[in-house]
Amino acid sequence: MPPSPAPTPIVPAAPGRPGPLLAHVVPFAAWLILMLALGEPPTGWKYALRTGIGLALLLWARPWRWYPRLQLKNLPLAAGVGVLVLLIWIVPEMGFMDAFSSIKEAYFRFLVMPFGRLPPYVDPQTLRHVAESPYRPDVCGWALTLTRLAGSAFVIAIGEEFFWRGFLYRWLIQRDFTGLPLRLFELQPFLIMVALFGFEHDRWLVGMAAGAAYGGLMLLTGDLWAVIIAHVLTNFLLGLYVIGSGNYGFW
Repeated sequence: MPPSPAPTPIVPAAPGRPGPLLAHVVPFAAWLILMLALGEPPTGWKYALRTGIGLALLLWARPWRWYPRLQLKNLPLAAGVGVLVLLIWIVPEMGFMDAFSSIKEAYFRFLVMPFGRLPPYVDPQTLRHVAESPYRPDVCGWALTLTRLAGSAFVIAIGEEFFWRGFLYRWLIQRDFTGLPLRLFELQPFLIMVALFGFEHDRWLVGMAAGAAYGGLMLLTGDLWAVIIAHVLTNFLLGLYVIGSGNYGFW
Protein backbone atom coordinates (compact mmCIF):
# COMPACT_ATOMS: atom_id res chain seq x y z
CA MET A 1 0.00 0.00 0.00
CA PRO A 2 1.33 3.47 -0.83
CA PRO A 3 1.88 5.88 2.02
CA SER A 4 -0.83 8.38 2.81
CA PRO A 5 -0.88 10.98 0.04
CA ALA A 6 -0.04 14.59 0.62
CA PRO A 7 -2.99 16.97 0.58
CA THR A 8 -4.13 17.96 -2.89
CA PRO A 9 -2.84 21.44 -3.74
CA ILE A 10 -5.54 24.07 -3.62
CA VAL A 11 -5.91 25.60 -7.07
CA PRO A 12 -8.22 28.58 -7.41
CA ALA A 13 -11.10 28.01 -9.79
CA ALA A 14 -10.65 29.78 -13.10
CA PRO A 15 -13.49 30.10 -15.61
CA GLY A 16 -12.68 28.32 -18.84
CA ARG A 17 -9.72 26.45 -17.41
CA PRO A 18 -9.70 22.63 -17.47
CA GLY A 19 -9.35 20.44 -14.41
CA PRO A 20 -6.09 18.64 -13.59
CA LEU A 21 -6.63 15.58 -15.80
CA LEU A 22 -7.44 17.51 -18.97
CA ALA A 23 -4.81 20.14 -18.22
CA HIS A 24 -2.10 17.46 -18.12
CA VAL A 25 -3.39 15.33 -20.99
CA VAL A 26 -4.80 17.67 -23.66
CA PRO A 27 -1.58 19.47 -24.77
CA PHE A 28 0.32 16.20 -25.18
CA ALA A 29 -2.61 14.34 -26.78
CA ALA A 30 -3.13 17.20 -29.23
CA TRP A 31 0.55 17.00 -30.20
CA LEU A 32 0.21 13.28 -31.00
CA ILE A 33 -3.02 13.85 -32.94
CA LEU A 34 -1.34 16.55 -35.00
CA MET A 35 1.56 14.18 -35.70
CA LEU A 36 -0.90 11.71 -37.22
CA ALA A 37 -2.97 14.34 -39.00
CA LEU A 38 -0.08 16.31 -40.50
CA GLY A 39 2.22 13.37 -41.22
CA GLU A 40 5.61 12.49 -39.81
CA PRO A 41 8.08 13.87 -40.55
CA PRO A 42 6.16 17.00 -41.47
CA THR A 43 7.51 19.88 -43.49
CA GLY A 44 8.90 22.87 -41.65
CA TRP A 45 5.64 24.81 -41.66
CA LYS A 46 3.66 21.80 -40.39
CA TYR A 47 5.98 21.49 -37.40
CA ALA A 48 5.61 25.23 -36.83
CA LEU A 49 1.83 24.77 -36.83
CA ARG A 50 2.10 21.92 -34.35
CA THR A 51 4.37 24.05 -32.16
CA GLY A 52 1.98 26.99 -32.21
CA ILE A 53 -1.05 24.88 -31.32
CA GLY A 54 0.89 23.00 -28.63
CA LEU A 55 2.07 26.23 -27.03
CA ALA A 56 -1.43 27.72 -27.12
CA LEU A 57 -2.86 24.63 -25.42
CA LEU A 58 -0.21 24.69 -22.71
CA LEU A 59 -0.95 28.33 -21.98
CA TRP A 60 -4.68 27.59 -21.93
CA ALA A 61 -4.43 24.47 -19.76
CA ARG A 62 -1.72 25.78 -17.41
CA PRO A 63 -0.91 22.39 -15.82
CA TRP A 64 1.74 24.09 -13.67
CA ARG A 65 -1.07 25.35 -11.44
CA TRP A 66 -0.75 22.14 -9.41
CA TYR A 67 2.99 22.46 -8.69
CA PRO A 68 5.16 24.64 -6.46
CA ARG A 69 7.87 26.80 -7.95
CA LEU A 70 11.26 25.52 -9.01
CA GLN A 71 13.69 24.89 -6.16
CA LEU A 72 16.90 26.58 -7.25
CA LYS A 73 19.02 24.07 -5.35
CA ASN A 74 17.91 21.43 -7.89
CA LEU A 75 19.25 23.31 -10.93
CA PRO A 76 22.76 21.71 -10.98
CA LEU A 77 21.33 18.20 -10.78
CA ALA A 78 18.72 19.03 -13.43
CA ALA A 79 21.45 20.32 -15.75
CA GLY A 80 23.53 17.22 -15.14
CA VAL A 81 20.65 14.89 -15.95
CA GLY A 82 19.83 16.92 -19.06
CA VAL A 83 23.39 16.58 -20.38
CA LEU A 84 23.55 12.91 -19.40
CA VAL A 85 20.41 12.11 -21.38
CA LEU A 86 21.81 14.03 -24.36
CA LEU A 87 24.93 11.84 -24.29
CA ILE A 88 22.87 8.68 -23.96
CA TRP A 89 20.94 9.80 -27.03
CA ILE A 90 23.78 10.74 -29.38
CA VAL A 91 26.84 8.67 -28.42
CA PRO A 92 25.70 5.39 -30.09
CA GLU A 93 25.41 7.25 -33.42
CA MET A 94 28.54 9.43 -33.27
CA GLY A 95 31.39 9.10 -35.73
CA PHE A 96 33.82 7.37 -33.38
CA MET A 97 31.39 4.44 -33.24
CA ASP A 98 32.38 3.67 -36.85
CA ALA A 99 35.30 1.76 -35.32
CA PHE A 100 32.67 -0.61 -33.89
CA SER A 101 30.60 -0.94 -37.04
CA SER A 102 28.98 -4.26 -36.12
CA ILE A 103 27.78 -2.82 -32.79
CA LYS A 104 26.58 0.35 -34.49
CA GLU A 105 24.66 -1.61 -37.13
CA ALA A 106 23.08 -3.86 -34.49
CA TYR A 107 22.06 -0.76 -32.56
CA PHE A 108 20.32 0.74 -35.60
CA ARG A 109 18.66 -2.54 -36.58
CA PHE A 110 17.37 -3.75 -33.22
CA LEU A 111 17.39 -0.86 -30.74
CA VAL A 112 15.86 1.69 -33.10
CA MET A 113 12.54 1.27 -34.87
CA PRO A 114 11.66 -0.12 -37.39
CA PHE A 115 12.89 -3.42 -35.94
CA GLY A 116 15.31 -5.47 -38.03
CA ARG A 117 15.90 -2.76 -40.66
CA LEU A 118 18.14 0.26 -40.90
CA PRO A 119 16.23 3.50 -40.35
CA PRO A 120 15.68 5.44 -43.58
CA TYR A 121 18.01 8.25 -42.47
CA VAL A 122 21.00 5.89 -42.16
CA ASP A 123 23.34 5.22 -45.09
CA PRO A 124 23.73 1.40 -45.28
CA GLN A 125 27.35 1.72 -46.41
CA THR A 126 28.69 4.24 -43.91
CA LEU A 127 26.10 3.89 -41.13
CA ARG A 128 26.10 7.68 -40.99
CA HIS A 129 23.05 9.96 -41.05
CA VAL A 130 21.85 11.04 -44.46
CA ALA A 131 21.69 14.83 -44.43
CA GLU A 132 18.43 15.37 -46.35
CA SER A 133 15.77 16.74 -44.02
CA PRO A 134 12.77 19.07 -44.24
CA TYR A 135 14.26 20.99 -41.31
CA ARG A 136 17.59 21.96 -42.84
CA PRO A 137 17.96 25.75 -43.14
CA ASP A 138 18.75 25.48 -46.85
CA VAL A 139 15.50 23.54 -47.33
CA CYS A 140 12.98 25.39 -45.14
CA GLY A 141 14.83 28.54 -44.09
CA TRP A 142 16.32 29.50 -40.75
CA ALA A 143 13.03 30.70 -39.31
CA LEU A 144 11.41 27.27 -39.60
CA THR A 145 14.59 25.47 -38.52
CA LEU A 146 14.73 27.57 -35.34
CA THR A 147 11.01 27.04 -34.83
CA ARG A 148 11.70 23.29 -34.99
CA LEU A 149 14.37 23.75 -32.31
CA ALA A 150 12.09 25.86 -30.12
CA GLY A 151 9.15 23.49 -30.49
CA SER A 152 11.14 20.43 -29.48
CA ALA A 153 12.80 22.18 -26.53
CA PHE A 154 10.19 24.56 -25.14
CA VAL A 155 6.85 23.05 -26.12
CA ILE A 156 6.82 19.28 -26.45
CA ALA A 157 9.47 18.72 -23.75
CA ILE A 158 7.29 20.63 -21.29
CA GLY A 159 4.10 18.94 -22.44
CA GLU A 160 5.71 15.52 -22.13
CA GLU A 161 6.84 16.11 -18.57
CA PHE A 162 3.43 17.23 -17.36
CA PHE A 163 1.92 14.18 -19.06
CA TRP A 164 4.40 11.38 -18.34
CA ARG A 165 5.84 12.32 -14.96
CA GLY A 166 3.27 14.78 -13.63
CA PHE A 167 0.17 12.84 -14.69
CA LEU A 168 0.57 9.26 -15.92
CA TYR A 169 3.00 7.91 -13.34
CA ARG A 170 0.90 9.16 -10.43
CA TRP A 171 -2.42 8.36 -12.12
CA LEU A 172 -1.33 4.72 -12.40
CA ILE A 173 -0.98 4.72 -8.61
CA GLN A 174 -4.09 6.70 -7.71
CA ARG A 175 -6.73 8.30 -9.93
CA ASP A 176 -6.73 11.46 -7.81
CA PHE A 177 -3.13 11.93 -8.88
CA THR A 178 -2.66 15.52 -7.70
CA GLY A 179 -2.97 14.21 -4.14
CA LEU A 180 0.23 12.16 -4.46
CA PRO A 181 3.68 13.54 -3.72
CA LEU A 182 6.16 13.50 -6.59
CA ARG A 183 8.67 11.62 -4.42
CA LEU A 184 6.36 8.62 -4.04
CA PHE A 185 7.93 5.51 -5.62
CA GLU A 186 5.94 2.55 -6.88
CA LEU A 187 7.91 0.09 -9.04
CA GLN A 188 5.21 -1.14 -11.42
CA PRO A 189 3.86 2.30 -12.40
CA PHE A 190 7.43 3.55 -12.76
CA LEU A 191 8.36 0.71 -15.13
CA ILE A 192 5.17 1.21 -17.16
CA MET A 193 5.89 4.91 -17.49
CA VAL A 194 9.50 4.22 -18.54
CA ALA A 195 8.46 1.61 -21.12
CA LEU A 196 5.73 3.74 -22.67
CA PHE A 197 7.98 6.79 -22.79
CA GLY A 198 10.63 4.70 -24.52
CA PHE A 199 8.29 3.40 -27.20
CA GLU A 200 6.98 6.89 -27.83
CA HIS A 201 10.36 7.41 -29.53
CA ASP A 202 11.92 5.50 -32.42
CA ARG A 203 15.11 5.05 -30.35
CA TRP A 204 13.17 3.00 -27.85
CA LEU A 205 15.99 1.75 -25.64
CA VAL A 206 17.66 5.12 -25.11
CA GLY A 207 14.13 6.51 -24.76
CA MET A 208 13.59 4.18 -21.82
CA ALA A 209 16.92 5.23 -20.33
CA ALA A 210 15.84 8.86 -20.68
CA GLY A 211 12.48 8.12 -19.08
CA ALA A 212 14.21 6.40 -16.16
CA ALA A 213 16.63 9.34 -15.73
CA TYR A 214 13.88 11.96 -15.77
CA GLY A 215 11.70 9.83 -13.51
CA GLY A 216 14.54 9.28 -11.09
CA LEU A 217 15.19 13.01 -10.96
CA MET A 218 11.55 13.60 -10.07
CA LEU A 219 11.62 11.00 -7.30
CA LEU A 220 14.88 12.36 -5.93
CA THR A 221 13.93 16.04 -5.89
CA GLY A 222 10.12 16.04 -5.78
CA ASP A 223 10.42 18.99 -8.17
CA LEU A 224 8.74 18.63 -11.55
CA TRP A 225 10.22 21.93 -12.74
CA ALA A 226 13.70 20.45 -12.27
CA VAL A 227 12.67 17.56 -14.53
CA ILE A 228 11.23 19.97 -17.07
CA ILE A 229 14.48 21.96 -17.12
CA ALA A 230 16.48 18.74 -17.63
CA HIS A 231 14.24 17.70 -20.55
CA VAL A 232 14.27 21.17 -22.09
CA LEU A 233 18.08 21.25 -21.86
CA THR A 234 18.40 17.81 -23.46
CA ASN A 235 16.18 18.74 -26.39
CA PHE A 236 17.73 22.17 -26.85
CA LEU A 237 21.30 20.84 -26.87
CA LEU A 238 20.25 17.98 -29.14
CA GLY A 239 18.79 20.51 -31.57
CA LEU A 240 22.02 22.51 -31.57
CA TYR A 241 23.95 19.30 -32.17
CA VAL A 242 21.67 18.36 -35.06
CA ILE A 243 22.02 21.75 -36.73
CA GLY A 244 25.77 21.89 -36.16
CA SER A 245 26.58 18.31 -37.19
CA GLY A 246 23.99 17.81 -39.92
CA ASN A 247 22.74 14.62 -38.23
CA TYR A 248 19.11 15.39 -38.98
CA GLY A 249 18.09 11.78 -38.37
CA PHE A 250 17.59 12.80 -34.73
CA TRP A 251 14.81 15.12 -35.92
